Amino acid sequence: MDDQQRNTLTKAREHYKRKEFDRAKLLLERVVESGVTGFADVHNMLGVIHHDQGDLPRAQEQFEAALRINPNYTEAILNLTVTYNEIGRYDDARRLMEHLGQRKGDDTPEGLEPYARGKIANLHAEVAQAYYDVGMLAGAIIEMTKAIDLCGDFVDLRVRLGNMLTEAQRVPEATHQYEEAVRIKPDYHQAKIQLGIAYLKAGRKPEAIVLWRAVLEKDAGSRSARMYLRLAGEKVENPEPPKPGA
Repeated sequence: MDDQQRNTLTKAREHYKRKEFDRAKLLLERVVESGVTGFADVHNMLGVIHHDQGDLPRAQEQFEAALRINPNYTEAILNLTVTYNEIGRYDDARRLMEHLGQRKGDDTPEGLEPYARGKIANLHAEVAQAYYDVGMLAGAIIEMTKAIDLCGDFVDLRVRLGNMLTEAQRVPEATHQYEEAVRIKPDYHQAKIQLGIAYLKAGRKPEAIVLWRAVLEKDAGSRSARMYLRLAGEKVENPEPPKPGA
């Protein structure tokens, strides 16, 4: 999930909490259409909205989608049970309630649904930033590491942790974070640029140049990639100006 998608989802949840269902629905559908997967609460919220609007078939569809992601999502189980009862699927409703009564608790991070993990990870990231802002770099690194332990695929947090580790002169660890970010999301340009800087500092100039050129191939207007290539002694052509009428 990129920053824009995360911001859209945050706004959708705020509208949902305020019962502004029309606005929440528009944003939630935008999140789904953008390709975001793995968030059971997105489908559960859409299900509640459809149910509130009297569209029971679509509500059922969304609650079932939520449970495919997290079969132990209590709220979605209860919502789907109510929906099944309303459309006459009493046996299915009974089975769901039996499943709810048999489930066992799991208080490990792996037992959390993706939304809960992401929420806690972002809270750790906020605390990390608070530590960083007052000059407590060690505390910031500890908190950001906790965020990554929960959600290792949040590549923006990996880059932020890498930057903190670089500032703490823990360059090999920083390089690892940048490498992981690039591995998880190869088209995340900021991670490639930072990894290139780390490689250059480590005397791995050819590898750094490859990364920056890869960024330019995808984004010809990247000033950062262009600047670092020039600092590395590479000849870089200026981007072509836009054609009239383009």
